Amino acid sequence: MTYDVPPHPLSSRNDRKSASALPISRIPRIFAVANQKGGVGKTTTSINLATAMSAVGKRVLLVDLDPQGNASTGLGVKRADLRKSMYDVLFGEAHVQDVIQQTKVPGLSVAPSSVHLSGAEIELVTAERREHRLREALRVSLPYDYIIMDCPPSLNLLTLNALVTADSVVVPLQCEFYALEGLSHLVKTIERVKKHYNPVLGIHGVVLTMYDKRNNLSGMVASDVRSHFGDKVYKTVIPRNVRVSEAPSYGLPAIVYDMACPGAQAYIHLAGEILKRERSLMQAIDRAA
Repeated sequence: MTYDVPPHPLSSRNDRKSASALPISRIPRIFAVANQKGGVGKTTTSINLATAMSAVGKRVLLVDLDPQGNASTGLGVKRADLRKSMYDVLFGEAHVQDVIQQTKVPGLSVAPSSVHLSGAEIELVTAERREHRLREALRVSLPYDYIIMDCPPSLNLLTLNALVTADSVVVPLQCEFYALEGLSHLVKTIERVKKHYNPVLGIHGVVLTMYDKRNNLSGMVASDVRSHFGDKVYKTVIPRNVRVSEAPSYGLPAIVYDMACPGAQAYIHLAGEILKRERSLMQAIDRAA
């Protein structure tokens, strides 16, 4: 969903001469890809979902909020050459338009992370409107249909900023024994954020990752998650796949590195499923209006 908004109050005719200084008049739909547990496929999902969406004609911005910066390097960004990053955006030293870089994928841009974000957690503690820094930076007119935010593997102030900013949360969930325990914690956090900061926030869907059909545990976890969350769990599951793991070392999404591999095909199907839900949501909103 996009809608007209007034110019950002920090903007002027003179200070928005960046690489993305295009005629813009929309606010994109914003997804946070979040799970406080590490190693569940957040970054892989963020990169390949963004790539798949751009492949069907959507204009997508990937925002890297993880100090490790894997989403940035996975899209070919050389972090050593960065002058400005999302750290500068969060602390008012740059507009988001100033840090955006085009990727090798047509229609896909990235707002990169830097190592400085590792200290942002401490610096944000005493900052004014600390929970709203990212929202104020991103809720501006940008030439994108979707913004996808890759969150850190913890429920810290960076993740909180993402949840305050997002319209919906996409939750990657590894098919392992403790999956539901971590997910219940995240759900409670989302509910608190919705109550106190962002009334429109909700879970768009749960995506099962690293699924191994040869392993009975994967099937058991998938069954348990679907019984608890029903239709919130996407039908598409992401299999374990070596080619998906190899792709970041070449600075490419798996969909570009090897589109025919099972993992890439799964992410293409996931993007289709998400966009289908988006169309249904927009139709429901239009009917209500």
